[in-house]
Amino acid sequence: MEIVAVVIFVIAAIFISQSIKVVPQQNAWVVERLGKYFVTLTPGLSFLVPFIDRVAYKHSLKEIPLDVPSQVCITRDNTQLQVDGIIYFQVTDPMRASYGSSNYVVAITQLAQTLLRSVIGKMELDKTFEERDLINAAVVSALDDAALNWGVKVLRYEIKDLTPPAEILRAMQAQITAEREKRALIAASEGRKQEQINIAEGQRQAFINNSEGERQAAINRAQGEAAAIIAVADATADAIRKIAASIEAPGGEKAVTLKVAEKAVEAYSNLAQKNNTMIVPGNMTEVSALIGTAMTLMKSVRPS
Repeated sequence: MEIVAVVIFVIAAIFISQSIKVVPQQNAWVVERLGKYFVTLTPGLSFLVPFIDRVAYKHSLKEIPLDVPSQVCITRDNTQLQVDGIIYFQVTDPMRASYGSSNYVVAITQLAQTLLRSVIGKMELDKTFEERDLINAAVVSALDDAALNWGVKVLRYEIKDLTPPAEILRAMQAQITAEREKRALIAASEGRKQEQINIAEGQRQAFINNSEGERQAAINRAQGEAAAIIAVADATADAIRKIAASIEAPGGEKAVTLKVAEKAVEAYSNLAQKNNTMIVPGNMTEVSALIGTAMTLMKSVRPS
């Protein structure tokens, strides 16, 4: 009796294990019933009919990176390139991924290599280094169209390395060196040209500044001399006006007569000192005549 119970328990455990399935997140399981596709199980708890239903394929729905082996590609100008890359794809249709291809990973890898050789074969060597994005986009577009029947979505393709032969590398390095030397010589000549332009411009500006300075100095001197002449003339005119006013005042004529006499005597005295000889007028009336003449002239120019 105990043996029967054990057998029944074992059979029940087998039935339960075969009928209850728990699918993890981001996974999809393809179930066949009697050898034919029946259903795709999504994440969570599912029930199957034991010995009739079975899980035939299990697929991860996560993004999968796939390394594309290195290969030799021939460019349009007959140069060999060692190229390798990486593909990122994702299973979008588990049923097609199960029955559309016997091995979609190998199919994607082989197709990627073929497409890469075709795209690079249409380009020259220099373009392959400049147009990596174009190569990646062309490979992804062609791969995605082909992988649609395999239930796979190709997200992107990236070239990891482009390696030309050693001789080409040396030639490219020499070309780069020559180009850099050329740019350095051009830059140096442009620098010298700009330096000469700056020097000439500086000299021109300095000459202009000097001439402007000399012109302004001449103007300032002329203005100063004119101002001095005007000031002297104004001072002389003012002195004359003051003298005229003094003469018009009471006792002014006597003061002028006395001043003229003093100047006459001083003139005779200076003359005697210069000649080392005492000069005395022969007739003292000459001094009076001189004073009289001066006073007559003064009265003649006095305003009436």
